[in-house]
Amino acid sequence: MTKLGLFLLLPLLVSFTYSLPNQDSSGMEEYPTLPSHALTQAPTTTEAKSRFAMLDDVRLLANGLLQLGQSLREFVHKTKSQINDIFVKLNIFDRSFYQLSVVTSEIKEEEEELKKTTNFLKTNNEEIKNLSLEINSKINGILQERGKLQSKVGILEERLQGLSKSVVPPEQLREMASLKEVIDSQEKTITDLLIAVREQHDQLDYQKTKIKNLEEKMNTDNFQDTIEKDVDTDSENSDMFDYLTGNSTVMETKDIPTDCSELFNRGEKNSGVYTIMPNGSEPFNVYCKINLDGGSTVIQHRVDGSVDFDQTWEKYEFGFGDLEKEYWLGLRKIHSLAMQRNSILHVELVDSRNERRWVEYQFLLGGPTTNYAIYIRRLAGDLPDTMANHTGTSFFTKDRENLRDVDCIRNYTGGWWFSACGDTNLNGRYVWLRGRGRQSRRRGIQWKSSTGAFCSLKTTTLSIRPAPWTDHFN
Repeated sequence: MTKLGLFLLLPLLVSFTYSLPNQDSSGMEEYPTLPSHALTQAPTTTEAKSRFAMLDDVRLLANGLLQLGQSLREFVHKTKSQINDIFVKLNIFDRSFYQLSVVTSEIKEEEEELKKTTNFLKTNNEEIKNLSLEINSKINGILQERGKLQSKVGILEERLQGLSKSVVPPEQLREMASLKEVIDSQEKTITDLLIAVREQHDQLDYQKTKIKNLEEKMNTDNFQDTIEKDVDTDSENSDMFDYLTGNSTVMETKDIPTDCSELFNRGEKNSGVYTIMPNGSEPFNVYCKINLDGGSTVIQHRVDGSVDFDQTWEKYEFGFGDLEKEYWLGLRKIHSLAMQRNSILHVELVDSRNERRWVEYQFLLGGPTTNYAIYIRRLAGDLPDTMANHTGTSFFTKDRENLRDVDCIRNYTGGWWFSACGDTNLNGRYVWLRGRGRQSRRRGIQWKSSTGAFCSLKTTTLSIRPAPWTDHFN
């Protein structure tokens, strides 16, 4: 509209210019030449009015031009600000695109590292399988030799029965002694090989689980989740129950103690959270209870009900809670501690009357293939032996029921070695005050007393330490 108004006003300016009186070089106005007969005549009133009307038109035209210029200036300023906003937005877009490119490249690098790790674990898995097959073949050979030796022993026993009334020749005595030594050594070799096979099977199961978790992570992670993870890395807290991998060198891991007793032997005198690395395991954090007698690894602690122990199988296998308050260390870690040497399980309980009692067991824990079956034998203590009928029992949770006693999971809470709805459950619901009924007490933390009553407990602590003997569990 402003350009159209300008074109309409230009002809008026031109016509007005030609209608104005001319001035000469001396500054005097020069009017158009009139005929001689008109010089004698005075200007009429109509001509004077026409001249004033033209001046009014000039004023109107000037005002219109001023308004037009003002509108043009405002339009120019507005256009400049819009262009500046566009440039700012373009700069922001360029920076965002660059950051997105950097994050994309980092995601690709992490994906390549995950693929390399998966391939490495698959290779280890194959090696473990081959080693397991080789060990099984050796065990079969040893078992065959054992059968032959037993047959020889049977023959010798028959000979002994026939010669019971006569003197045994020295040669036979020496042969019997040598055969007995061979049998004993074979028995020890078989036992050691069985333990090695069990450890290899457990390691194989662990490798399979790790490979499966990595494959699931590669298949389920999407682009948006990875970007959010990179942006919010500083705000996330690491889980204290995760294995500590990827940040330690070989020399550093050699300096990590295998358990809390070794930490005590190195001179540590204070209880607290420390890092250990049992044989065949990755390093992880534990709470070490240290006193004048030595150091023990606490695997379970209940004190105030701040942690819910009614958890799934996965939680009980890998651990949960707070290492400085209430927690369950995790079946996989407890198994790695119990497998490296003979162990003693120490149970310490405090009831609602603040009476403290304890009991100790010779302790062995099976691996994942046995659902972490427990094997115990009472050693000492002032608590009743309510765990006697639990030996050989697998561990069960609410999402992995014991098919022999399905109702136990319904009547109890938490995960435990349930045996025919047994007499103990230290991972039950924290209701240490007296319940109003037997069913309520069974759902809590309880240990059957010597009188047959189920005692709800206030505080529980389970810890393990190495046994002083070296013979195998019997």
